[in-house]
Parts: sequence; structure tokens; C-alpha cells
Amino acid sequence: MDINTYHNVYFLGIGGIGMSAIARWFLKKGVRVSGYDRTPTALTTALQQEGMHVHFEDAVTNIPAEVITEKDKTLVVFTPAIPKDHREYNYLKAQGYEIMKRSEVLGLITRNYRTIAVAGTHGKTSTSSMIAHILKTARVNMVGFLGGITANYESNLVMEGDVNPNTIIVVEADEFDRSFLRLFPHTGVVTSADADHLDIYGSHENMLTSFRDFIRQVNTDGEVIIHESVDALLTSGIPLRNKITYGMSRGQFFAGNITVARGRNGFFEFDLCGFDTVHRITLGVPGFHNVENAIAAAIACYRSGVSMEAIKSALTSFRGVKRRFEFIVQSDRVVYVDDYAHHPTEIEAFLNSIRSMYPGKKLTVVFQPHLFTRTRDFADGFAKSLSLADEVLLMDIYPARELPIPGVDADMIFKQVTAKTKERCNKSDLLEKIKARELEVLTTVGAGDIDTFVQPIKEILKTRYEG
Repeated sequence: MDINTYHNVYFLGIGGIGMSAIARWFLKKGVRVSGYDRTPTALTTALQQEGMHVHFEDAVTNIPAEVITEKDKTLVVFTPAIPKDHREYNYLKAQGYEIMKRSEVLGLITRNYRTIAVAGTHGKTSTSSMIAHILKTARVNMVGFLGGITANYESNLVMEGDVNPNTIIVVEADEFDRSFLRLFPHTGVVTSADADHLDIYGSHENMLTSFRDFIRQVNTDGEVIIHESVDALLTSGIPLRNKITYGMSRGQFFAGNITVARGRNGFFEFDLCGFDTVHRITLGVPGFHNVENAIAAAIACYRSGVSMEAIKSALTSFRGVKRRFEFIVQSDRVVYVDDYAHHPTEIEAFLNSIRSMYPGKKLTVVFQPHLFTRTRDFADGFAKSLSLADEVLLMDIYPARELPIPGVDADMIFKQVTAKTKERCNKSDLLEKIKARELEVLTTVGAGDIDTFVQPIKEILKTRYEG
């Protein structure tokens, strides 16, 4: 199948972070792009401003005329989050349109290019964004399909130069719905493999089996770059010609002499050990977890021909990804950080980093659980990680694609939280509860629509503490 033959591409779920990157790709190629999404967001507004027709009501009459009249020249791309009773999806299916999942399209786009694919239950967005930034600043011909909006480029599609046979493509290898098994990369990076998406896999072992299948799909003349903590778990028994391990303090590549950057608590400098020469790295983003992400990114880019000097410079200038340890307010009186963390391991790493940056400060965490199944499967872990805070405001579950599960709600987490202060809240009273508190360090955490509160919270803090 040649996806270059289509004149129109119609997206069902166009506002998704992965879907929108592909939509931007097609638009750059001169294809007419349009689509549906459930609700308007800052991202859908940006897509409209770039020239895409986007609507928000599931109605066949909203499908653009060119999609209706040019069926044979139209590709329909959908996300698995689209419900089975979706009117537009069922109409397009009944009419015989070419319909593909996002992962299938990404597989077709990447199949003829040297691809760096980053997998992992956490760390893949920051790591792939670092790789894309390094390649772009080094003037390497590249395209990056990213799972977040980069602060450097304000986009989830990053490009350098014209697309040609030598172009390197950087992608996130998403384990959800086994999407990453559509990819056959030259370089496979695996950052982590904690239990997740058990609604899809049924068990952690089944998920690990899919990770092993992904590793087997890396080209035999390429390499697997894998975190040392999951190396034995995932690669045992798999014949790999080129395998590179990394970690914070172990593996073939690791960080040494980690120090706090001068005047920037939480931002680190470290020696990148494992190359012929030890290289001193200064990171432009905070957190211990980003030290490990930077090591993986550095290896992938060095193996792709980028000099260490270019890598060091790019890691210093990297400004991170929206909603990944994103500072919203920083003043002498209050700090507000927003983060996408939605798994207990991610939350624990995030809050530990915050604690190290602001020792002795009261830490208030607002958390919105994401998915009924994830809450059911990891309630104990969520409670334990959230208990690192002094104060917890726990919101209702964001259902996303799921229907409610009897007996599963945020109280499963709440009753086990041992923070000094804890309170349940919802969307209607969150802002009032924030106004009622004396705050020192505030964080909002979650993968649902908690991001819609970031700007209102910012305005509250600006008025109260800086007005």
C-alpha cells in the first residue's frame, strides 16, 4: 500500500497527541487534512490555525465534501479510543473507505526510512524528544513524531531538511494496543517495562512478551539500547548482534559525578561515562529521571553519527516537553509544576525530584486518576506514591475511552493515602479548594483533562502571590 496516493486524510480523534503529529505530517506533504475530535483543545485550535478542518460533533453531515465525493482518494485514520458506536466511523466503514489505525499508518510512513523507535511505559516521550532535538540542532535530516508538545518547537512534529532516502525518523513505540509491533526500527530504545495497560494485556507477563516481540523486530544490523533494569527481563534468549545497556549508575553507559547545576536546584550536571572519553553534560531540564533519558538519547544519536560536542550542546539547550515537569509559576513565594505522570512509578519519580528541589517546602499534589482499569489495577501503588506529598487533592477518575466499572472509583486510592492532609475534589470545586489553601509548592498530575485547569490555577497563583 502506498499512502502517498491519497489526496485527503480524515482523522477520527485528530486531537490526540499521536494522531495530530501524523496529521501535521500529511499537511506538510500538501494533502488535505480534516477530522473529528470529541472536545476542542489548545491542540485542535492549533491544527485549525494551520489549515485543517476540525469539528466536534459526531455527525455524518459534518464530514467534509471532498471526503464524501473522493472516496477512492481518501484515507481514514482512527484511534482505538473511538467508541464502537461512533456514527462517522460506522458510516465510513459501511461505505468501504480505506480505514487504518494510527499505528498502521505510522508503520507505513517509517518502513522505508532509518527509524529510531523509543519504547517504555515511562520516559519515551522525553527521550524521543531529546533525540529529535539533538538531531535537528545537529542539522541531521530528520522527522520526529512525538507524544508531546516540545517546548523548543511548540509542536509534536519536528523536522529538519527535506525528506529523502537518508532521512532519520524518530518515533515513540507505544505499547498501548500493541501499537509498537507495527514498527521495524533500525534502533530500538527501551526505557522501562513496568506493568501497565492490563486492560489490553491481561497480565504483566503478556505485556513483557510484546516488549520482547518489539525487540525482535529491530533490524539485525541495527541496535537495541536498553535500560539495565529491564535488560535481563526482556532480552534473555534473544540473539542480538548489537545491544547497549545504560542506567543511572550501572550498565555500559552511566552517569558519574552527578552535581546540582550552579544556581539551579534540581537541574543536574554529570559525567557521561562509557564512551572513550568521559563527557560532562549540563541538562536543560530538571529531574534525576531526565539524566537517564539523556544518556539513552546521547547513545542513540552518537550511533547515528552525531558528534559528542553537538550532543552536549543540544542537551543543554533542550527545554523539555509540555506537561513533563513543566514549570508554570516560579517565584519566591510559590512554585507550580504540571506533569503528565499517570502511573505510580512515574508519580514517585516526579515527586521525589520535586522533594529534592524544594526540601522543607510544603508539597501539595492535585492528582486526577486516568482510566478505571488503571485505577483498579494500581490503586495501592498510586496511594503509596501520592503519600510522598504533604497534601493531596484527589480528583475523580478521568474515563477516557472506558465505561465505568462497578466498585472502581478514586476512593480506592484515597482511603490508602497517608499524606498529612488529603481531600477529595472534582472539577466543579477544584479551583475553590486551591484558593482556600496556603501553598508553597503545588503540582498538578495526571493524563486526563486536568491540563485544562493549568491556566486558571496559574491566574489564581499570579493574583494571590504576585499581584
